[in-house]
Amino acid sequence: MRKLQVKLLLVFCLMSLLVACNNESASSGEGNDGDSDGRPTIHFMTNLLTPNVPNDKILTKVEEVTGYNLEIDWVPDNNYNERLNSAFATNSLPDVVGIGFQQINQFKDAIRDGQFWEIGPYLEEYENLSKLKEEIINNSKVDGKVYGIYQGRPLSRSGIIYRKDWADNLGLSAPTTTEEFYEMAKAFTEDDPDGDGKDNTIGLTDRNDLIYGSFKTIASWFGTPNYWGEKDGEIVPQFMYPEYIETMDFIKKLHENGYMNQDFLVTSKEDQTEMFKNGTAGLYVGSMSDVKAMYDDASKINPDVEYDVQNYVEGPHGEYGIWSIPGFGSLMLFPKSSVGSEEELKNILEFYDYLMTPEVANLALWGEEGVHYELIDGRAKVIDQTKYDAEVRPYKIFEIGEPETSGKYEPYNEYEPAIKAIELEKDNENYLIKDPTVTLDSETYAKNAGQLDQIISDATYQYMLGEMDEDGFQAAIKKWEEAGGSDVLKEFNESLKNQ
Repeated sequence: MRKLQVKLLLVFCLMSLLVACNNESASSGEGNDGDSDGRPTIHFMTNLLTPNVPNDKILTKVEEVTGYNLEIDWVPDNNYNERLNSAFATNSLPDVVGIGFQQINQFKDAIRDGQFWEIGPYLEEYENLSKLKEEIINNSKVDGKVYGIYQGRPLSRSGIIYRKDWADNLGLSAPTTTEEFYEMAKAFTEDDPDGDGKDNTIGLTDRNDLIYGSFKTIASWFGTPNYWGEKDGEIVPQFMYPEYIETMDFIKKLHENGYMNQDFLVTSKEDQTEMFKNGTAGLYVGSMSDVKAMYDDASKINPDVEYDVQNYVEGPHGEYGIWSIPGFGSLMLFPKSSVGSEEELKNILEFYDYLMTPEVANLALWGEEGVHYELIDGRAKVIDQTKYDAEVRPYKIFEIGEPETSGKYEPYNEYEPAIKAIELEKDNENYLIKDPTVTLDSETYAKNAGQLDQIISDATYQYMLGEMDEDGFQAAIKKWEEAGGSDVLKEFNESLKNQ
């Protein structure tokens, strides 16, 4: 019996030793639970904007500095919304959910249903998160409460990038009115701006996007509201304003006369920018900050190419205005289904507080100094763009706040139009046209925005292509109202009165 007891004791000791070894392996990172080393783990799902998943060099350094394990599911950008909706439907959301500012409406019901943490009461507890701009936070609120941490963005980057060498050849200056813009588009089409003796150029290059293509910016010049306007104390959609019709007429005239690409309805952004870079078109309306990247590509085709940027274009009423975003590109939300306790939430908020320190902010945004970037006059200059894009750029998911709130470096530029673009972005802040419904609510619009917006989008394109007259456009508005638009207006206006 004693021999049997000894044997059993030896077996027990051996098993205990094995368990201890396994636990030691797990704490060294060999386990599967992700936080077996005692460090909290945060699980992200994010859109991948580069062709390949980055290596984990920067991620590992961020983990070392912050003391967190970070798990990232990279989803190709084109599939992100589909994956997000699928994860939401199957209750398999990660710890952090990133949504664009235009997606807030579709999450409002879930937010109100208590499926995401309210974080407003906690922000003041954190040294850096408490520095986030109150105005931008207010723009992100749902029912007056804060649920997301924002990635700051310039309020308006919109303007013109144009072929300065073509303009110089024809004796033209940067357009400052819609009439001058039209005349430049006409001259770039008809007056052989590249001097090759061939009829092979057009004025404006555009794409199938009424927001980030040319339409919305040009509409601002004409004084059109930003999605929605407020008239006599009532919310009214932009397409019910005469300025919207004037914008459609303006683009229709450009199109009819051949001063822009005829197939803009089916033109992608890639094809649109290619027309600009390869010397087919001389005017691009959109984000002025794109000028450096487009110049880098265009100068490989034509080393003598010259670009310039311009923001201020007065409409027929003699004023300049430009549409703005709410000051953030994305919001980080925290689902209760995956973040199960207040303690876990505070752990994640502490991580985001680390992300707003200059050390971590610049590591995530710029990489390693001397490897990925160098500092010139207090600004970051990328050393090798290919290396930066492959190893650092995807980690912009960790970018929080703005340079003035996080201490992250502004980009350095030697290219004058790029420097000018940043100055003009700041100048745009003096002329912003804001969306009055950012903090308002419409249940009908939240559920049916896609269908309702499509009715007006289709009619807008048909009008500009000459396939519909104004009576037809008014009929489309009637269709919009009958499809739920009337309820949207009623709900927005009720929300406005209750503010």
